[in-house]
Order: sequence, then C-alpha cells, then structure tokens
Amino acid sequence: MKPSTIQEFHDAQTTDDRAICEALRAVIDEMLPDAESKIWHAHPVWFLKETPIVGYSKLKNCIRLMFWSGADFDELDLQPGTGKFMDASIRYTDVEEIRYDDLKRWLVKSRQVQWDYKNIYRRKGRLERLS
Repeated sequence: MKPSTIQEFHDAQTTDDRAICEALRAVIDEMLPDAESKIWHAHPVWFLKETPIVGYSKLKNCIRLMFWSGADFDELDLQPGTGKFMDASIRYTDVEEIRYDDLKRWLVKSRQVQWDYKNIYRRKGRLERLS
C-alpha cells in the first residue's frame, strides 16, 4: 500500500531508515518553513510555488535525498542524476552520516537555484532555469 502522508511513509521504514527520514524532515521543515510538503509519486517531497525542491525516497539499501536542481549547486557530495534533468542526490545508510551543516547549505541553495519542473510537460520536456 502506498503511503498517503509523510508520517505513513516514515512508519513503513525500518528503525534505522525511519531515523534518517525523521532527521531529514526536521531540518527540511526548519529550513523551508514556507514549502508545501506532501507525498508525491509515493515519496515525501517539498515544493516552493508548486516546483519540487527536495525529497527523499527508500532505495534497496539506503535513503536517497534528492534536490531537483542540485546539479547546479556545485557540491562535491551531491551526485548528479542521469538524463536530462538537473537533479543531484546523496544516499544515507545511517543517521550518523548526515552532515547537518552541509544539509542546511544545500537547502539554502535549493531556494536560490531552481529549474522549472512545474512546467516541464507544457514545454515538452525542456527545462528552464527560474530566476
């Protein structure tokens, strides 16, 4: 069954993965208080003005934190995605791996550097950078 709330997503995780998710959520909520958070495509995602900014998902052996515009953050620890999108992510297997200063810096950049995913379908897959 797919979760309908972020809490349901967390509750479905193992104890270790739940700790990672809850730590990430606390910092994201603190740093992006004006963002709308919801389950989107079965994962917790935060939006600013209907544009996805940051989210996390459960992979086979980790929690992956993804920034939709993270490829332009110029951060060595964020691995660029593949394909035409501008995403980048980091994977966690333990809550102790989270470096909070880095996470907060990335969240500041997520507000400053944004690609327009909201209108990607209208533009037939072409991304444009938001100012």
